[in-house]
Order: sequence, then C-alpha cells, then structure tokens
Amino acid sequence: MQATLERDVDAPAEMRQFLRFVLADAVFAVPIDSVREILELGPTTALPMMPSFVRGVMNLRGAVVPVIDLAARYNLPPTIPGRRTCIVVVEVTPSGEHDGPRQVLGLLVDAVHEVLEASTADMEDPPALGTRISPHYIAGITRAHGTMVLVLDLPRSLDDEELARLIATDSAHA
Repeated sequence: MQATLERDVDAPAEMRQFLRFVLADAVFAVPIDSVREILELGPTTALPMMPSFVRGVMNLRGAVVPVIDLAARYNLPPTIPGRRTCIVVVEVTPSGEHDGPRQVLGLLVDAVHEVLEASTADMEDPPALGTRISPHYIAGITRAHGTMVLVLDLPRSLDDEELARLIATDSAHA
C-alpha cells in the first residue's frame, strides 16, 4: 500500500478522518489532515500556456495559490462551476519527502459532502483495473453510506515534478 495509508497487519486498527467530495459524478476522499480549508468558488486569474487542469491562481489572504481542476487532472470531464462547486485548499508534501517543503494548492471539486471516519482495518488496496482514474493516484478504498469511496494519494497526484512535466508537455503542444 502507498505511504499515505500504510498499515501494519499486526497493529490495532485506528480511525482516520477523510473529506468526502464529488468529482465528475464519482465519490472521492482525501485525508482530512491535508485539508486546510474549504472555500466558495471565487475569482481566479487564468495563466497563459497552462493545461486545462490548471484553472489559474487565486489570492488567499495575500498568498498566490494555484487552483487545480482535480477532475481534469485525472482526465475526467472538467468541472463545470455550479452552485455547490468549491475549492478545497490542501497542503501536501511532495511524494517521497517526509520533511520537505509543503505545497499549498486549491482543488476545484464539484461538491463537498462531509468528513467521514473510516477504520484503517476497513481500508482496501485499489484494484489494478476498474477505477475511473489510474490506481497510481489511489491510496485505498473505503466505504461510506453504502458507496465505495476512492481515497486519493495527494502527494502522488499533486507531485510538483509531475505537474511541471505535464505543464511543459502541454506548453510544447500549444
């Protein structure tokens, strides 16, 4: 299992909290300890020569924060802003770095549902097939309200080196 949800089979199960939200009609979650705040959709400033998953930047109390359309990042249909669309501000450490600099990003999502608690004992590894996004970006699967919930691996999904590579590739095709 990836580092985000590592567990020892002999260790007692612990409860973890996740923020559950919707992207392109699918339910996902991220560890609540990565979430700084949830904001109403506000103005963003578009940046030239960026791929479609980079919606621009926003001003967050004087700090410039990139806004990523998380659905588009995973090659799902891009988010169409609506009444429940919001920005989840997260703070992540790049993959493989435990004490590295933390990166603050805004994630555009269709709707936020709740904070849910799940036992690490109930967490399952992602299947190799059958998910709408690459298993590489999934830390595990849990259940909530009778629905399977994919728990995203934010450090992998938002790895600054991979995002920079995707932006450079997109710019080269422009």
